[in-house]
Amino acid sequence: MRRDSIFYKLFQQSPTLLFELLSDPPTNAAAYRFDSVAVKEPKFEIDGVFLPPEDETEGVIYFCEVQFQKDERLYERIFAESSLYFYRSGVRFNDWQAVIIYPSRSVEQRRLYPHRTLLSGDQIHRIYLDELGEIRSLPLWVAVMVLTTVEEDRAPEEARYLLNRTRAESASSGSHAIIEMVTTIMAYRFEQLSRLEIEAMLDITLKETRVYREIKEEGREEGREEGREEGREEGREEGREAMAHAIARQLTKRLGELPQNVESSVMHLSLPTLQALSEALLDFTGLDDLQAWLAQG
Repeated sequence: MRRDSIFYKLFQQSPTLLFELLSDPPTNAAAYRFDSVAVKEPKFEIDGVFLPPEDETEGVIYFCEVQFQKDERLYERIFAESSLYFYRSGVRFNDWQAVIIYPSRSVEQRRLYPHRTLLSGDQIHRIYLDELGEIRSLPLWVAVMVLTTVEEDRAPEEARYLLNRTRAESASSGSHAIIEMVTTIMAYRFEQLSRLEIEAMLDITLKETRVYREIKEEGREEGREEGREEGREEGREEGREAMAHAIARQLTKRLGELPQNVESSVMHLSLPTLQALSEALLDFTGLDDLQAWLAQG
């Protein structure tokens, strides 16, 4: 599951979401804007930086890290990144805060003692999503965030609830964006399922949502990019073969191991046919669908 991109989109859609997690948010939380930056020399990647208004002379900058896998040197990295960025940009800010979002306490690194001062103060905020409460009692945007951690067997039911709740509160701002985020999360969590299966699970038409268009374009672009790279080096035919390999990988991921004769058929398709297949495969629910599609060609 691509949680980094999901949380990036969450914060893009609703920058104030970060502050809904904090017990003492800044009074001007609504004026913050979200960005993602890279700090060089050495190169550090900061998941998210929340910047106060530019006309605020003594603003507070918030760093955010979303951590779903254990990293025993996470705090060393976060504090180094934050301090270095603040050092270079500190003339604009008078303080910095950091928010680390975990699915649960079990993911947090074990060695806390070297960071006891920061961790016990009011500058570092550790958020454990599984401790925020029942998903149905949370504000919608926070509930969408918690959906990324819900057990797989409960996720479809909770996703349907959030979609229905969002429709019922359609007058609220950002309702369409919430629907997009819920469908994106579920499409990535259940990427082994076809579009039709996802639609049936959520009672929604994915073809009309951004996630469907992004997934479709992602598959096509993967093949095109490999085709372009190979084509520049080896020629048009090598580019076509690279795209065929990319689509064969997608088919294997969706349908399981392909029979040798089927894989061979895919590998010998023309470039226009491969492009058509990159769109059609999103509707395949089994190997029979692929074989029927190839037979029609």
